[in-house]
Amino acid sequence: MTNLKPSSEPSVADSAELLAETSAEAGRKPRAGWRMLLPTMTPWLAVGLGLIAAITLFGLIGPLFVGDPRTIRDMGLTPPSADFWLGTTQTGQDVLAQLAYATRGSLQIGVIVGLLATALSAFFGIYGAYRGRVVDEAFSLFTNVFLVIPGLPLVIVISGFVPAESRGLWTIAIVLAVTSWAGSARVLRAQTLSVRNRDYVAASQVSGERPWRVIVVEILPNLLPVIASQFVFAVIAAILGEAGLSFIGLGASNSSTLGTMLFYAQNGFALSLGAWWWFVPPGLIIALFGMGLSLVNFSIDEIINPKLKNLRLHRKRARRAARLERELAQAAPQVPSQQTKETAR
Repeated sequence: MTNLKPSSEPSVADSAELLAETSAEAGRKPRAGWRMLLPTMTPWLAVGLGLIAAITLFGLIGPLFVGDPRTIRDMGLTPPSADFWLGTTQTGQDVLAQLAYATRGSLQIGVIVGLLATALSAFFGIYGAYRGRVVDEAFSLFTNVFLVIPGLPLVIVISGFVPAESRGLWTIAIVLAVTSWAGSARVLRAQTLSVRNRDYVAASQVSGERPWRVIVVEILPNLLPVIASQFVFAVIAAILGEAGLSFIGLGASNSSTLGTMLFYAQNGFALSLGAWWWFVPPGLIIALFGMGLSLVNFSIDEIINPKLKNLRLHRKRARRAARLERELAQAAPQVPSQQTKETAR
């Protein structure tokens, strides 16, 4: 169902008008309604997507082209060479092979935690806010309990309580997801309370639509940018959290991740021995992937907060106006000289 009256949010309307005017000035068609939910392609977004795509391809395809990362050789701490592009560890294991498998493991944990945390926050935030009354109060109380509990100590306690042989990839992912959904649920609850009172949602309720259909069809599309932003943030937090747990020896015992690489590099005194090729690559992968996700998240923020998009469009139009003024200023002195030549002839 469509909205029964124009939106009362001037910032969104201003953003749509600016987009239409900018597209008209550039000779392009205005963006369709569904494309308004997608971030506008900017240099920062292109860089972020490029970093994410490159690291993801390396984690997915890299293990197919490297050897066994557990193979031990009698050539410990060998610097990068033609045979071993990123050198070897203290026991002669190929760092490049370890990095490829570790990147895949960290990406798996990031995606799993992102999906679980987003699903939990969406259920407790959206469903509770829509149902209201006792359900909303109970869900809010449950969310507040998890919100006030310190996340990092709880993760350390739960991970330390689980035996090492049972502490696999899924165990760490569930622990990180359970301790990271509460903040996002509060945001979704506030957004749902705002959308729930709009006329088109009330019209769906009056027409006898089922609650699940009202949530999925009428409310959820308005929250997709917020949910996407929270998913990206959850993936970043999951990769960093897993790296922190693995660094202190509480990570997945039967899986290879970037955090476990840093853990073994620390135990092997890589920093003291100057074996930079052992600990710099996993740290660099974490930093670059986090930067790529952050750049994408900044672009998604423009959809959540249209004022950011308005500011960028105003700056773009100001730069275009300044460029036209410079072109006119350069062309202005040439006009009198041409007229003088014609008069002289």
